[in-house]
Amino acid sequence: MKDTKDSLLLENQVCFPTYAVFNKILRRYQPLLKELDLTYTQYIIMMVMWEKEVVNEKEIGEALYLKPNTLTDTLRLMEKKGLIEKKKNEKDKRHLIISITEKGRKLKNKAVNVPKTLYEEHWLTDEEFETYRRLLYKLLDGDWAN
Repeated sequence: MKDTKDSLLLENQVCFPTYAVFNKILRRYQPLLKELDLTYTQYIIMMVMWEKEVVNEKEIGEALYLKPNTLTDTLRLMEKKGLIEKKKNEKDKRHLIISITEKGRKLKNKAVNVPKTLYEEHWLTDEEFETYRRLLYKLLDGDWAN
């Protein structure tokens, strides 16, 4: 930021357009995820489960940049829906092992069109889209926000 007197102008912020774009994207996801009976958080948890099949709660939190305790209610609801199973870790009873169920695996076949649909609708070129994605991960992985 060049001039501190303009530091509080909305148009000079990074946080505001990030927040606004996120809300816009999330609103577009909602009808697609409603067809799957998933919230956005449940959807991204399922992405982890489709990839790994068996994880502990901490691994989900790390993959999604969330604290494990913020996942408790969501995981409980997903278990009620029959998408995952939770079991105590035999070696350490304080930790849960999360496994995908057959119902959760089958949901992947329906979900595969969600990213495809949104990608086809994006308003960026392929190169811009990839640059945007890389920059977001650079921000996520940086120490500045820890």
